[in-house]
Amino acid sequence: MGKNKLAKFDDMEGYPHVFQYPFNKLQEEGFRLKGLWNEKFFNNKNPIVLELGCGKGEYTVGLARLFPEKNFIGIDIKGARMWNGAKESFVNEMKNVAFLRTHIELITHFFAQNEVSEIWLTFPDPQMKKINKRLTSTRFMKLYREILSKEGIIHLKTDSNFMYTYTAEMVKANRYPVLFSTDDLYHSGSTDAILSIKTYYEQQWLERGLNIKYIKFVCEERKELKEPDIEIELDDYRSFNRSKRSALASGK
Repeated sequence: MGKNKLAKFDDMEGYPHVFQYPFNKLQEEGFRLKGLWNEKFFNNKNPIVLELGCGKGEYTVGLARLFPEKNFIGIDIKGARMWNGAKESFVNEMKNVAFLRTHIELITHFFAQNEVSEIWLTFPDPQMKKINKRLTSTRFMKLYREILSKEGIIHLKTDSNFMYTYTAEMVKANRYPVLFSTDDLYHSGSTDAILSIKTYYEQQWLERGLNIKYIKFVCEERKELKEPDIEIELDDYRSFNRSKRSALASGK
């Protein structure tokens, strides 16, 4: 591990709004704020919103600025990236922001039933060959349902046509109410304030002429969940990491 990464990890240890929990510690002690985020950390009763796979944390911080009446928690396993948003929110003394370093698969260890009102998925890996790793698969819907409120909302923002199509079909197969959906967000006529926030990767996709897709739906309780039975065309700029996807998208 590089010295720069270690320095960032050490720096975040001093941030009171950043929680880094190794799995063994989680198993031994549990998480003290589970079910108590509002009461013991944010000290208010405002809705809690998660950004899963928050990367550098631009969206978590940006949303927190736009909506001071809500609490935002960015979650990612890559702490060196998270440091950017963590530092910015710390320096600016933002009281409605927190960051949690953990695997998304473990979120039910950190949040109780009905504790979360919304979940943001911003430019996740589409995982075109691995359904169980896809963050809008039925596997993850079951996890989200364990922590979401009754009318809990999920937002997906993506450059991937595959991810957008799969998610739209998954939503349709399970009869989730769709609140908004578009395959070209910045030409959709929407005036939503979220359009003012663009992540590092989103700016790259827009510069390369890729449309940004967005879907917002209610993750209602379902006794059984169905995976969509449909073949979806793969993205033609597919790669396993974002830097390669950027190069492919730009034709380099």
